[in-house]
Amino acid sequence: MSANDERITPKMTPREIREFLKGTPGYFMTNNERDVSQSDFKGRILPHTSLKVAPYRDETGYFALEISGGVTVHMDLMRKQINPFEKLRLVRRAMPRTLLQACVRARCLFGYRPYPDNVLRFAVRLFSRYIDVWRVYDCMNHVPNMEVVAEEVKNAGKLLIASVCFNTGTGHTDDFYLRKVEEILQTLGEDLVVGIKNHSSVGSPKRIADLVGSIRKRFPDLLLAYHGHNTDGNDLARMTSAVLEGVKIVEVADHGYGGIYSQAPALSLIQILNDYGLRSPTLRIQPLVDASDVLRRERRLYDLFESPYRGFDPTVKRHKLTGGAASIAFEQAEKLGLLERIHEVFGELIQVNRELGNLWSVTPASQILWTTAVNNVLHGRYEKPSDDLKRLLLGRYGPFPFYEPQEWIFQKVLEHQRTDGKRWYQILADEAGIQRLENEDFDKRRAQLEFELKRPARDEELCLYLMFPRDALEYFRFEEQYGRPWLLPPEVWYRRGGFPDGARVTFSDYEGKTHHIDIVSTRRSGDDVHTSLLVDYHFQTYTSTVRSKEAG
Repeated sequence: MSANDERITPKMTPREIREFLKGTPGYFMTNNERDVSQSDFKGRILPHTSLKVAPYRDETGYFALEISGGVTVHMDLMRKQINPFEKLRLVRRAMPRTLLQACVRARCLFGYRPYPDNVLRFAVRLFSRYIDVWRVYDCMNHVPNMEVVAEEVKNAGKLLIASVCFNTGTGHTDDFYLRKVEEILQTLGEDLVVGIKNHSSVGSPKRIADLVGSIRKRFPDLLLAYHGHNTDGNDLARMTSAVLEGVKIVEVADHGYGGIYSQAPALSLIQILNDYGLRSPTLRIQPLVDASDVLRRERRLYDLFESPYRGFDPTVKRHKLTGGAASIAFEQAEKLGLLERIHEVFGELIQVNRELGNLWSVTPASQILWTTAVNNVLHGRYEKPSDDLKRLLLGRYGPFPFYEPQEWIFQKVLEHQRTDGKRWYQILADEAGIQRLENEDFDKRRAQLEFELKRPARDEELCLYLMFPRDALEYFRFEEQYGRPWLLPPEVWYRRGGFPDGARVTFSDYEGKTHHIDIVSTRRSGDDVHTSLLVDYHFQTYTSTVRSKEAG
């Protein structure tokens, strides 16, 4: 029996997985396609690409493949790419021997604001049919925000990675993080893995080594995982130092794919650790290389979604933008006419982060910090605060862990556009703190969805509708009209300029079956475009509303 045959599989219980990790020398790697897609390609990697390399990845012997969570659940719906549950079914079938992992924003789950308890429990139960590993974090490192999700993950018999978000600067000492780890173990139990989420590629290799060493000294039997970004080009060194200090699981990307704003390449880490005499015991090199050879060719198909401002950014240690935000910061600045002032925006971001408590720049806090910095540059300091900034100051996401903003910030933000005359301290006294959200009325919401769809709604559809009402509904309608768009390869799905009449589009789906689409005719009447096609020799006409640029 080869080493790769003695590996962790989805058939194992969380306890068996933890025992395997503890009893097997070496380190393990998670391929984080989800973050590569989100941070380097704006969440636009299609199932066709994932499934094309799935056999190679399944054979590689990764600890897990992170394929869901973060922004991807919303993006798949919003961009009409695939039903998130369907994607999981396809990947599970294509990768039967590899754990599937999701990234979860605690009470915000896959969204941007807290959800009621019954929505959290409902979603975790349904997604746990396919997700084996749940990597959970909270943007304020407020451990109670992770309780409901953690409980449901364990009830589903899945592995929990409860993460502490890492940062540097005032308050971010080893003692602080040791207290957070202890709180996780006391609150969520010891039958888990603790993750270190280095979202903004901050800290030196030595700083990470010191942190891991401190945790290992206090909790010698604790299994640790490390999640980092390569924005500054230095995460290989951080991962190396983490593994040398005893971290068991690290997250990586395929070489030739991602590796800038997302994770550092797997093969490079393997080569470095090999010289230290460390091995990843279940790993096979050749399928890892084969997957990257395929993905290197696929990458050109997503060029439209890569940031034109590429290259490593060591200044991330100051502005601390997370990988996905850093990749689009220059593009957003360009659209707002701020490209020539981008360093002013970054300087403002540094100041805002310091003023708002030196927090962790992860969703949803990362969006709040960035939006506030941009608004401050455009409109004056805290002159145009967002509603989410108001929620942050009200403690809706959790208490400030180190220090609170100064009073003048509370005044400017909380009193902005108030019509009741309340002063900021009255607002805090009456409205501050985490609010317990009333449970959703599932029967009522299901009835609303079924009224819109004009048919019965499945539990999975209700789940997505509860989290993203508008975008989920639009996706369901799109799928009913057009079928399964995820069958289309990226060279068809992302083609610009359309196809001329008489053209034939031929492609193979992920099972190798060949399909033909013949363009019969395209005509326009007002804002409606009528396209007649032969889809696998079946005649169909589709009508789409396409407004001109002049009409908005």
